[in-house]
Amino acid sequence: MPSSPQLVVQRAKEYEEAGLAGMVVWDAQSSDGDCYVSLAAAAMATTTLKLGTGVTNPVTRHPAVTASAIASLQAISTGRAVLGIGRGDSSLAHIGRAPASVETLSCYTQLVQRYLRGESVPFDELAEFATNAPNLSQLDLGHAPPHSRLEWLGDMPKVPVEVSATGPRMITEAALHADGVMLSVGADLDRLRWGIELVRSTRAKAGLDPNGIPVGAWVNVVAHPDITVARELASGWTSVFARFAIMHGKPTGPQTEDSIKSLEHLYNDFDLRDQASSLSTQAQGMTQEFLDNYAIVGTADTCLARLRQIGDLGIDKIITVGFAETSSSDNGRIATETFLNQISPALKN
Repeated sequence: MPSSPQLVVQRAKEYEEAGLAGMVVWDAQSSDGDCYVSLAAAAMATTTLKLGTGVTNPVTRHPAVTASAIASLQAISTGRAVLGIGRGDSSLAHIGRAPASVETLSCYTQLVQRYLRGESVPFDELAEFATNAPNLSQLDLGHAPPHSRLEWLGDMPKVPVEVSATGPRMITEAALHADGVMLSVGADLDRLRWGIELVRSTRAKAGLDPNGIPVGAWVNVVAHPDITVARELASGWTSVFARFAIMHGKPTGPQTEDSIKSLEHLYNDFDLRDQASSLSTQAQGMTQEFLDNYAIVGTADTCLARLRQIGDLGIDKIITVGFAETSSSDNGRIATETFLNQISPALKN
């Protein structure tokens, strides 16, 4: 998840060479280059690596624009695109907005799905997402489009849509309307079991195949021979992802007394201006127990063992998040090499 198109291309080549399945790029206009430009560049520089947004949101782009952008990536990458979407966080904070509601994301997801299937969308169903311009009916036109549709798609494979979710309402909506659910609940096995069961039970109640949708997980992982160093490197991004579990003031999912203490710290003291730094107030204020439980840190063997435990739960896909790319120290280099040279190859066996 690097910040510039040049760095995305560099990392994409490294990841493909190391045998990773894919990479994702943030859609965060204020801190990163445009994600679709970066992903298109990465597609041209690779041949097998899956490429996706990690994640986009339902506010900064109209659903037709998002669908067209990811379908364009699907075309240029010959079928390697994945659309990851969530409620939004820093990208919206930097335009003065809070994360979108569960209802808005659910509606947006369904609209994008229809576009990607080549379906037509009536204009009145798009009203929520096009509020800055008058209705087309105000123009005196002899002929006008009767609906909204991506006319150029052709017969290429549909882009899968994965919704990232932390709380029970978003997990439920994702289970019904996405092609995949990406749980953002940390590496704790009890919380992951809770999320998986919620996906399965939701689909069963709706008369859908409970196992008919893949369930993945976002997991913070940093491997280093010195666990103290691993904790420090991982703390920045772990604080970002852990905060989602208490974004609105009430912890979601199974929690311990210690985890609630750290989550309350994140809720009260989080600084979006310095969110991924290990030196930030939020990163420094989490307890060691919480960090060791929510993230995966330690030696390569320790990290591998915990990742395999997660896989044994029935998790189909793991997106790992390490440390901020600004960490160019020897420790950061060691952590990167450990992941690419020891963890990634071992996970294939």
